[in-house]
Amino acid sequence: MPEVNTGTMQEFLNQFANALPKNEVAAMFVDQAGWHSSRELVIPENVVLLPLPSYSPELNPIERVWLHLKERYLSHRLLDDYDAIVDAVCAAWNKLTDEDGRIKSLCSFPWIEKLISATVKT
Repeated sequence: MPEVNTGTMQEFLNQFANALPKNEVAAMFVDQAGWHSSRELVIPENVVLLPLPSYSPELNPIERVWLHLKERYLSHRLLDDYDAIVDAVCAAWNKLTDEDGRIKSLCSFPWIEKLISATVKT
């Protein structure tokens, strides 16, 4: 989406919640961006937002994904306009998702693996 704000976050949460299987609840880690904690945001009943501590990008798995995309596919490029940027990012994302297991390896933090193990056991 071309903008990041509470409305965009609301749309994302609604679509995400609707895609979950019935009777399933998802925990989603979010950073301290204002649109993640706005009072105007209506959190769906099947989604729990878990805020990461402020100023801790090293704990946010998506930061490693962005870094990988920038280093591998997007750095040192001059793009003509917004559409060219969107096309380049989409192409980079598609290459990343074609790499079997890459996203999981980028996002596998020890604390996340521990949390997943504890959740699966219960």
